[in-house]
Amino acid sequence: MSGTIDVADRLALHELAAAYGEIVDAKDWAGLAQIFTEDAVFDMSDIGLGEFHGLAAIRGHMTTTDRHPRAHLIVNVRVVEGDPVGLRSRVIGVLPDRRVAVGSYRDHVERTVDGWRVRHRIFTAGQRADGSFTGTESPRPAWDRGAQR
Repeated sequence: MSGTIDVADRLALHELAAAYGEIVDAKDWAGLAQIFTEDAVFDMSDIGLGEFHGLAAIRGHMTTTDRHPRAHLIVNVRVVEGDPVGLRSRVIGVLPDRRVAVGSYRDHVERTVDGWRVRHRIFTAGQRADGSFTGTESPRPAWDRGAQR
């Protein structure tokens, strides 16, 4: 999709970002279909978890991992116009031991018949669980090289 993103689409994209936090915190794994396309990729290589290809693999990871923060607070959401459309956000995660971790989501989103969905997500840790900051970001994918950070 190219061109200007209108206000209704911007609002829908902000809702998409917020819905992810609510769905994951509620452990509503079926609800992930409201967030990701069927062929989505979720790249968590920055924290040593690798890439998950397809909604079924993403859901499978979510249902079996014990590394979920207890709360995902999605903030600083920004829509990046382009082809593809980008969605940037920061996440503050409250960990099971009550420590706080921060990171970033860099998404490629697309409009589907069911609304906006994430087709490709890269998570970059901004802070390690021990509280130290990483100071690095994962390499930008080819589809994201033209977008501003």
